[in-house]
Amino acid sequence: MTTTVAAFDVDGTLTDRDCVVPFMRRVTGAPRVAGRLAARPDRLLPVLARRDRDELKSLAAAAAFRGRRIDDLERAGTAFARFVHENWLRADTIARLDEHRAQGHIVVLVSASFEVYLRPLGRLLGVDDVLATRLMVRDGVATGALEGVNCRGPEKVHRLHSWLDQRLGTGDPATDGRAHSHVVAYGDSAGDREMLADADDARWVTATRAMRATRSSRTATHAKATT
Repeated sequence: MTTTVAAFDVDGTLTDRDCVVPFMRRVTGAPRVAGRLAARPDRLLPVLARRDRDELKSLAAAAAFRGRRIDDLERAGTAFARFVHENWLRADTIARLDEHRAQGHIVVLVSASFEVYLRPLGRLLGVDDVLATRLMVRDGVATGALEGVNCRGPEKVHRLHSWLDQRLGTGDPATDGRAHSHVVAYGDSAGDREMLADADDARWVTATRAMRATRSSRTATHAKATT
């Protein structure tokens, strides 16, 4: 028996803009995040020059979250999720998500955004699970490091396949959860290409004006760092 699984990217696909930077600003404040990043040009400038988005994410997470109690971050994440749910969702792709739910399909969010706010957003959307970028926590405090790999590009496929094995796998080493699923994937950016390529039904979503502006700004920042 094959189970339909709808896998949705979040930033730019379900929302009309990026959520990562706004959440960091809410938690720590833009001046403090920028100041902490600028204080380590020996680490920041090579990352910008290489256009290494994963390492930049790690540096930004350290600047925003190191030393924060996880219960405080979770409260901030829940409040941020409510704000996103009320203000930043795209009507077109949310309609697709609701259609999948109405048909009894499994719905999963697969995103490079932070799990600390995507999990409460997932509850508001009524999805089955959330696969996202996690913060490392020790003794109830965020270390500033990521737990595992940034959930972007190939990692999205890895995380989704692992989840499918747990959810749909039969225990037979000749098959896995992916073999028992029909995956419909939604995404809008280069970070979604591998997940969409792996899907049985790939649905590219047109980026909103706000997302295009964000990506243009990132490109300009990278170009400035290399000149």
